[in-house]
Amino acid sequence: MTLLFLFDMDDVLYDYDWRARMRGLSALTGLEVAELRRRWWHEEGEWAAEAGGFADGDTYRLALVEALGVEVTAEQWVANRRSAMTPRPDAIAAVERAAGHGRVSLLTNNGPLLDEHLATIAPEIAPIFGEHLRTTSRYGARKPDPRVFERVLAHYGADATDAFFVDDLPENVAAAASLGITTYLYGTAEGLHAAIEGFAAERLAA
Repeated sequence: MTLLFLFDMDDVLYDYDWRARMRGLSALTGLEVAELRRRWWHEEGEWAAEAGGFADGDTYRLALVEALGVEVTAEQWVANRRSAMTPRPDAIAAVERAAGHGRVSLLTNNGPLLDEHLATIAPEIAPIFGEHLRTTSRYGARKPDPRVFERVLAHYGADATDAFFVDDLPENVAAAASLGITTYLYGTAEGLHAAIEGFAAERLAA
């Protein structure tokens, strides 16, 4: 039996300042935040990207540029995304602890451009997750759609009873729990450490 630990990224392993990200994009494009949201942050844009609607990062970027009407390079996009993130060392330490109990994998609602550059955008966690730095775009669904969890379990050949998932949004936690996955709604790093240890102890004793 191999335990599987799934971690959200934003507002779990990193403080994520969405407003700072939007201000950065506004400065890059000359578009107001409300206009950025109107042109891209909707079901045919960013939400579609998170659900696997774009084949790769370049396809995503070209669609973004077309929607915004302004050139944004991959380097600019990556730097802007990174600038909105601050690591949480205590939460990241929980990932290291979980890795001692089983396999760890990232599961963050993001598209393929972020997926391809995660090691640059989130260098603090890259060595821990290795090849398991993953966004929902790889699974063709985004949280809280239960299908994303079903596909993650299938990919790793894991039973729901042997999987643990942490997220900061109640609806995402509820979707995972509906499949029998053990969940933790992020509150504190200390709580996350305790939840991981409790889950590991219970399953390894079973």
